[in-house]
Amino acid sequence: MSEHFRVQGGARLVGEVDVVGAKNSVLKLMAAALLAEGTTTITNCPEILDVPLMADVLRSLGCEVTLAGDVATITTPKELNHRADSEAMGKLRASVCVLGPLVGRCKRAVVALPGGDAIGSRPLDMHQSGLRKLGAHSEIEHGCVVAEAEGLHGAQIWLDFPSVGATENILMAAVLANGTTVIDNAAREPEIVDICVMLQQMGAKIEGAGTSTLTVHGVESLQPTEHRVIGDRIVGATWAFAAAMTRGDITVRGVNPHHLDLVLEKLRMAGAEVTTFDSDGFRVVQNDRPQSVDFVTLPYPGFATDLQPFAIALSSVSEGTSMITENLFEARFRFIEEMVRLGADARTDGHHAVVRGVEKLSSAPVWASDIRAGAGLVLAGLCADGVTEVYEIFHIERGYPGFVENLRKLGATVERVTA
Repeated sequence: MSEHFRVQGGARLVGEVDVVGAKNSVLKLMAAALLAEGTTTITNCPEILDVPLMADVLRSLGCEVTLAGDVATITTPKELNHRADSEAMGKLRASVCVLGPLVGRCKRAVVALPGGDAIGSRPLDMHQSGLRKLGAHSEIEHGCVVAEAEGLHGAQIWLDFPSVGATENILMAAVLANGTTVIDNAAREPEIVDICVMLQQMGAKIEGAGTSTLTVHGVESLQPTEHRVIGDRIVGATWAFAAAMTRGDITVRGVNPHHLDLVLEKLRMAGAEVTTFDSDGFRVVQNDRPQSVDFVTLPYPGFATDLQPFAIALSSVSEGTSMITENLFEARFRFIEEMVRLGADARTDGHHAVVRGVEKLSSAPVWASDIRAGAGLVLAGLCADGVTEVYEIFHIERGYPGFVENLRKLGATVERVTA
């Protein structure tokens, strides 16, 4: 059976939408629960496909995991299985984040190379290099990352690139290492701050969260805790772009608008009226056709690569010509091929895309290649004449809880079709 979304063009999205916990945070927080024996509770979890997949990964390591609504309860045993090679690993890119906790807690790990989105290569070189500096031996063997250490010790670690995944894995190994670890050129994303806050609640000693230098003073053990996941800034930004693209009026609650300062400023440049509400949300109103804006993807606090498809989709219906530069994942421009099916005037040259806006897109069948591309195609379908069918929608549901329901609440005509 092939499920897809059928999207009726011409909607102006108006209303309010609530954003739940961040996909890019909750999975790492679940992995962090491995660091402490006992029961850890994580609240504000998004009800997306990746959460039960990560729960399966943790169960394969010996944990008891209960998912009830937006609450994940994880009971970690005294003795963990150090082999993370379950079937779920191949479906979930974030599953590699169990590597750091397993090395920190068990001093050994066998972690299957993960799956996930088709957006380009994401090698684990920096993950392994960081673990080696902490005293572990690490190699790729038979499709798995294998790491072992007699003991971990503090180290000075410089990341060639502020990789979120490498920062997280090194951080979670270092919290139980002997001595002090300094991670320079560390990722600064709000999700990194979130995991630091949870680790500190568990008893870790971490300085510099949110800056490019993390200092970790190792401790002997950690304790379980209860933690609330931060709001998903990528989902929040998706609705912000939806308002701008459909010339709509959307209020977004449950996400810190300061995590989206650059995004909201870009939308102001496109002609939107943007109002922020302290640390809980924002409103985007677009009355006229958006104006063209250039976008360059960079690590936080730059413009997130996850939002690149929405930048292209917005540019496709804006007045004027935009240049979008992708600096992180080479395969993300696959999205443009699908946008061209919808009538977008877009060309790529290396890691640049030039998009000339058109007044209206034209409906067509399109295929999602990753989570954000799928959501971007749905929004583009709302700006097309006729009915657009979006296939491979399982990608979308890995990142957006209640996506169709929220669209309908905002006034869109979208239905799920099984054929």
